[in-house]
Amino acid sequence: MYRSKFPPSFLSSLLVLSLFFVSCSGHDNEISPSEFFKTHVTWLADDEREGRLAGSAQEAAAANYIENLFLSFGLEPAGDENTYLQHFRLTGPMPQAMQVDDHLSRNVAGIVQGTEYPDRFIIVGAHYDGQGNGGIISMNHGGEPDIHNSADDNASGTAGLLWLAKEIAADPLPVSVIFVAFSGEELGLLGSRYYAASMEMPADSVLAMINLDMIGRLEGRELTIFGTGTSDAWDGILDEVRHDSLTIRASSSGSGASDHASFYEVVIPVLHYFSGTHDDYHRETDTAEKIDYRSMEWITWHASAVIREVSALSPDELNFLETEAERPAMMPTNGVSLGVIPDYGYPGEGFRIESVRGGSVAERAGILGGDVVVKMKEEPVADIMAYMQLLGDIEPGSTIPVVVRRGEEHIELSVTFN
Repeated sequence: MYRSKFPPSFLSSLLVLSLFFVSCSGHDNEISPSEFFKTHVTWLADDEREGRLAGSAQEAAAANYIENLFLSFGLEPAGDENTYLQHFRLTGPMPQAMQVDDHLSRNVAGIVQGTEYPDRFIIVGAHYDGQGNGGIISMNHGGEPDIHNSADDNASGTAGLLWLAKEIAADPLPVSVIFVAFSGEELGLLGSRYYAASMEMPADSVLAMINLDMIGRLEGRELTIFGTGTSDAWDGILDEVRHDSLTIRASSSGSGASDHASFYEVVIPVLHYFSGTHDDYHRETDTAEKIDYRSMEWITWHASAVIREVSALSPDELNFLETEAERPAMMPTNGVSLGVIPDYGYPGEGFRIESVRGGSVAERAGILGGDVVVKMKEEPVADIMAYMQLLGDIEPGSTIPVVVRRGEEHIELSVTFN
């Protein structure tokens, strides 16, 4: 939520504090992007942060860390009452299941004022909350509680956000850029939905929202960018912005299970950067030493170039287009799981499985990596969100029919959930 004016006394105090934090973290100006990313991912994903669960003391410590960096980079506060923090309460089934219902959480927001059009905005976001000690949002169903360091999901995106904030603060754009580290994403996009619903500037003054979520484990140099169908302008921009080390896999959908969806819902064009899933997704093995910091340089370079392209456009050059129907992006709350890694970038009909974990429900049923689930419990599965909805209705111990498409063949399997 952006508040645009500050009294001179406040700005004087801000300058003093900013100089103080620059002196404390000035080494950031001397290190390479890879070293920058490693420094901040390592801090956020340290065991001391205990997985940064929204509503926890460790999440609050991470928020303070981010706001201090925003201050040191020279961003103005863009949260509540001339601060960097925007507070909200965690409510709903996921906070209840994770035992943080009614806890206070916070987004962290800072702004770099535009040099020509300060009343036009680009929002750049990444969620900094993680999975805490696992529980219902862990893919390690049935395992003992353990710290889920949440390095790729999403200390990586948060570090990318910090780098972009630092870079753009040093070289402001014609339009204003608001940087927001969201909390509550793992519990149902709660922080970004709260932010989008409470924005004080008109939605049509926001040119676009750029989201970074899981950008630290690039495989085969293939980067998925979601949301390319939310504006006619995206194809041209992405054709203009190229990096020799990246192969872009475009997905038109503006919906999905990350914070860009909250802005798509309020009719803002979006792009979501995503380097892909892996066997450590939502598990205690998602740790900082597995992050590919070099590929993070390529991804943030690309995002920076796209942001600069957007900043040169007028609002009527970046129209909004609706993609597919919105679906709730909620993890099932009953604890059942196939034990598979989804292919989040799959553009076709059904739910494509990227890989199957050893010893999982899916492996026992004969499901293979590359299979596309097209029906569960006699109900069609249109996409990953339809799959998640159907999965949420299944009780532990149930046996159901599942139809998968394997090549040209449709195979019906019997699946028994733990």
